[in-house]
Amino acid sequence: MPIDQPQFEFVRDLVREVSAIVLGPGKEYLVDSRMTPLARELGYAGVGDLLDELRATRKPALVELVVDAMTTNETSFLRDLHPFVALRESILPALIEARGGVRKLSIWSAASSTGQEAYTIAMTIASEFPELESWDVRILATDLSDRVLKKAREGYYSQIEVNRGLPPDLLSRYFRKEGVGWRLDSAIRQRVEFRKLNLIERWPLLPRMDVVFLRNVLIYFDSDTKSQILANVYERMADDGYLFLGAAETTFEIADQFGRVDLGAMACFRPRA
Repeated sequence: MPIDQPQFEFVRDLVREVSAIVLGPGKEYLVDSRMTPLARELGYAGVGDLLDELRATRKPALVELVVDAMTTNETSFLRDLHPFVALRESILPALIEARGGVRKLSIWSAASSTGQEAYTIAMTIASEFPELESWDVRILATDLSDRVLKKAREGYYSQIEVNRGLPPDLLSRYFRKEGVGWRLDSAIRQRVEFRKLNLIERWPLLPRMDVVFLRNVLIYFDSDTKSQILANVYERMADDGYLFLGAAETTFEIADQFGRVDLGAMACFRPRA
């Protein structure tokens, strides 16, 4: 039985409260399609029973499962390609020159989902910049979902997942076949630190970031939330750092702390002086 309007509004309000993700009018089908398999998996007779218990108990574990189900965790290796080309051809060479004295780099993959973006960064550094082996290079990957962080740390991907954007040379170099999927080499996994972080809650102490990937995340928030998140990012970025957003995202009229910079086939954003 499809969810009714009060049920939709309850899920909508809960998701916004916990994650600031906005479920606008017309998203009833999305809630229904994601809540139904979750209710079945947890042993409820239907979505209504699941939501009734959630209203009555507000069990943190159940809240997290519902919000997690309503969070879009779409990602892939080398997703959109151009940011990684810019990272390889322009940004890392510039930062290596600028940081030669301290020999440190910090890169953050925010809303990292199941880890493909962070691991792509790690493989790019390992394969293209051997001089960084002797540097202190920190790759931090964060997400609000324990489920996707667990998968990311395991570094195990299905054939479909590795087929989505991963070049054959990187697959053969850094993965081994294991069962019906592929396991990422432990040396690459160890280059990435995965931590839980909700972008709308109080942020923990973070290092000053040289590069931030915050792609295809802001589209789910309202303008005020976008502005606050970008202000927080700005406070944690190096003065000469680089910020990547999704192709449909911008800082224009949201965060004037950043200026747009064209890098080849794409643009990124840099802190203003």
